[in-house]
Amino acid sequence: MHPQVLKDEPGKCPLCGMALVPFGKTSGHNHSHHKHGEHQGSADQHDKHEGHHTPDFLKRFWISLIITIPILALSHMIQEWFGFNLKFTGDKYVLFALGTLIYLYGGMPFLKGMIGEIKAKAIGMMTLVAIAISVAYFYSTAVVFGLQGMDFYWELATLIVIMLLGHWLEMLSQMAASRALQTLVALLPNEVTVERDGEAVKIKLEELVNNDIVIIKPGEKVPADGDVIDGLSYVNESMLTGESVPVKKEAKSTVIAGAINGDGALKIKATGVGKDTYLNKVINLVQDAQSAKSNTQNLADKVAKWLTFIAIGVGVGTFVYWYNSSGDMAFALERMVTLMVTACPHALGVAIPLVVAISTTLSATNGLLIRNRTAFEITRNLTTIIFDKTGTLTEGSHAVQRVIPLDSFTEDEIIQYAAAVQQNSEHHIAKGMIKLLKEKELQLWKSDHFQYMQGIGVKGTVNGKEVVAAGPNYFTENKIEKPTIPSEIDQDTETINYVFIEGKVIGIITLADRIREGSQDAIRQLKEMGIKSFLLTGDNEKIAASVSNKLGMDGFLANVLPHHKQEKVKEFQAKGEIVAMTGDGVNDAPALAQANVGIAVGSGTDVAAETADIILVNSDPRDVVKMIDFGKRTYRKMIQNLIWAVGYNVIAIPLAAGILYPNFMLSPAMGAVLMSASTIVVAFNATLLKLNRK
Repeated sequence: MHPQVLKDEPGKCPLCGMALVPFGKTSGHNHSHHKHGEHQGSADQHDKHEGHHTPDFLKRFWISLIITIPILALSHMIQEWFGFNLKFTGDKYVLFALGTLIYLYGGMPFLKGMIGEIKAKAIGMMTLVAIAISVAYFYSTAVVFGLQGMDFYWELATLIVIMLLGHWLEMLSQMAASRALQTLVALLPNEVTVERDGEAVKIKLEELVNNDIVIIKPGEKVPADGDVIDGLSYVNESMLTGESVPVKKEAKSTVIAGAINGDGALKIKATGVGKDTYLNKVINLVQDAQSAKSNTQNLADKVAKWLTFIAIGVGVGTFVYWYNSSGDMAFALERMVTLMVTACPHALGVAIPLVVAISTTLSATNGLLIRNRTAFEITRNLTTIIFDKTGTLTEGSHAVQRVIPLDSFTEDEIIQYAAAVQQNSEHHIAKGMIKLLKEKELQLWKSDHFQYMQGIGVKGTVNGKEVVAAGPNYFTENKIEKPTIPSEIDQDTETINYVFIEGKVIGIITLADRIREGSQDAIRQLKEMGIKSFLLTGDNEKIAASVSNKLGMDGFLANVLPHHKQEKVKEFQAKGEIVAMTGDGVNDAPALAQANVGIAVGSGTDVAAETADIILVNSDPRDVVKMIDFGKRTYRKMIQNLIWAVGYNVIAIPLAAGILYPNFMLSPAMGAVLMSASTIVVAFNATLLKLNRK
């Protein structure tokens, strides 16, 4: 959608060698040369990059598990443990063949991963696993062909199987590549109606150029930024600007690409197409913010990196020491291999992935969808949460606040007359009135001769009487005196609608964007946790102050233009705050991506969900508190598991090196038992993770 030259050379996936375009970049195509669905190429590629590994790891796991069964059965140590004998002539060569197969097939992702980590100078778990399985394989093969010692094929096989399972769990939980760009661009229509030589002609979106005269029919999407030159309509810009009510558009007004036209027809002069649209600027902001948040290293990788250096250093040192002191090559090799295999515990491979898998499942079943693990782990350190108003702390739909009779009619009758005449309208005011009618279980009367008065209201015939439901503009249009507005109406936050019967005002109905149930509890609980909360809105200061004060928030930011929301988040971050942004609209997407943690409410637009790190499916602000608490619990479990996994190494590595020799020497069998015990402890500890449902 916008031309951009790639500054980074396409890299390759360290596991499979697949060529990758750096995420957040696009090819240098211009919007005029491709359809809007093609813009998300890099995002799709990122999906494929991660997505194709998930079934691959699972397939390798199952095949490797099948190969492991005969390896276990043919391993002499396993036979001794379980008291059976499967020895036969050439059994060691069968073991060698099976070991070679599982090393090359099951171990290939780790071998490729090691090469990728070395090239990227980012040594981690892949290198540690690759070294352990390589040392075990080549030593075992040397034993088969004459070297004195005991083979490690069964350790090799079980290590590969458990590591494949761990990485599959990890990738399954992390596979949430963003489709934000695709969703954003989907806001645009495929075809556009333009005026050519006095005739309406349909053309493809990519053929649209600046200064084209575009005809936008009722209900159609606005294809480009432009100036209205004819017509009158109310345009829904909530997907882009967060404005909770449709905005009146007439001659000399401006419209933005992606907005949805209301009941009237508009004729606009295109001033911004393709890369020049407001929508594309939002896309750029999302790209920039996302690409800047992709370098956080996983804690387990850091542990694995140091463990790799320690294992290599101590392993080589162990070999040199024992060879120099004893002169026994076989014994020195056995010590080194025992140490290298012991230093790569199964527990470290599952310590994080298992917690990730359990926490992801737990959170999803409780209305929290985690898309970015790193951001989720950051939630424990949050100091400030910024809430978008419309659709997040408020319901985003106008609800009736007051029904004030001005004549002999009752409140219920006023609602019935208003709902009857509004029932053929799609306006937010009409929906609010119909909703109240249903809540009160009142009868919806029949309405005839419906007429929509643009920018004013609606009228029709109900029970043989002419009924009008209109805003203040009706009085100006008809040059009649407007009645005094009752003092109890808050004109800063309530929308006023008058109901007329036969030209006489019989009542006033006010509507407002209702605060969500749970918003007040959420803010109170955040205060108790020591986390500040701020309201961010495009509404005026009076409305912002009203909502902020009602909820007891720490402050508000009013009159914030959509493209400035991201800047507001940056300002908080510049002060050292760790910021979460909670929103639901497309205009929130850049801010969601910029924040340390982006949280989207499920009732919001798809793009906000795709840009966010965490999605609150139930749209309950209290889930923000639940998510932060669960983030702390999850992180504690990860740290506990890492301590268990690394603690095993702190004990096992010196013993494997022979520090207590000759009084005690850790045998390969004992090392395997300790390894299994550590894995069981880690797995059991992960299952104790619970989510506080209160």
